[in-house]
Amino acid sequence: MSSETAFLTLGIETSCDETSVAVLRGEYEVLINSVYSQVDIHAKYGGVVPEVASRNHVVKLPYLIQEAVQSIGVRLQEISLIAATYGPGLVGPLLVGLTHGKGLAYGLGIPFIGVNHLEGHVFAHRLTFPDVEPPFMALVVSGGHTSLIDVPQYGTYQLVGMTVDDAAGEALDKIGKMMGIGYPAGAEVDRLATLGDPTTVGFPRPMIGSPGFDFSFSGLKTSVVTYLKKNPHEQQEDIAASVLASVVEILTKKSIEASRRFHRKRLIVTGGVAANFHLRHAMTEVGGERGIEVSFPPQSLCTDNAAMIAAVGAFHFLQLGESHSLSLKPNSSLGLGMV
Repeated sequence: MSSETAFLTLGIETSCDETSVAVLRGEYEVLINSVYSQVDIHAKYGGVVPEVASRNHVVKLPYLIQEAVQSIGVRLQEISLIAATYGPGLVGPLLVGLTHGKGLAYGLGIPFIGVNHLEGHVFAHRLTFPDVEPPFMALVVSGGHTSLIDVPQYGTYQLVGMTVDDAAGEALDKIGKMMGIGYPAGAEVDRLATLGDPTTVGFPRPMIGSPGFDFSFSGLKTSVVTYLKKNPHEQQEDIAASVLASVVEILTKKSIEASRRFHRKRLIVTGGVAANFHLRHAMTEVGGERGIEVSFPPQSLCTDNAAMIAAVGAFHFLQLGESHSLSLKPNSSLGLGMV
């Protein structure tokens, strides 16, 4: 067995309300990827409460780590590297995972590396398609992020566009709340949209014709509020379909055009919203028409998870020789590819 295949990375992800632990062998083989979701806890508040999320991470994380290593027959002493998310995200939850990861690395006497959560989403593609190398365009779209990132090679990134207000997933959650859908609303909006007529309401497509590749979803949210006040008895299915038609068209048009402008023949779409059926269908169809291959990770790797964090850590350590000091602090506003 080579030293690389024997190399085990323990990944920790606590940037929001999922507590996740993974063990990766080498750079690609996921031995375990455990995710504990706090959705039921935060649903009654209509969104994530950072203090509540932090406290639950403190309780769950040690047990998830213990269960993960035991379930695959590995001792903590066999772990080669600890990788933990240090940003972006909610500072309290980030601090829990980062501190625990650094403590483990210190106690075990092994290297530690802090991981950019956005780069983690890019590496969800690397885990899914290990033989597909950059260059490509990446759309990271979730409840907290909507970013277009050019990837000439792994480890090198250029931010092409980002949301100037709400992220796409955040907008869908807020709109869902207005419609009386519980938190998180994204999956239910997607389901309802399959039953509705997307031409019912011509909701705006903010910034769809702007010269750059930035996004905006706040205006759409305002438009939905106004429409619901005037039409309180409109069918939920039709509202969902009309809203999603706007979001999907904006994301698709901007992402495909950015891929063409940067001469990329492949577009990867990742993050929680990448699990959306309507977005997958539209991206694949329009990409095919424009000669751009569009690919998505499986749903298990779209949402926040520690396997993608471990993958980034293993790459930066094994390929680039990087590691971090145990003095590394969380960075809630950390970007990727920004100059």
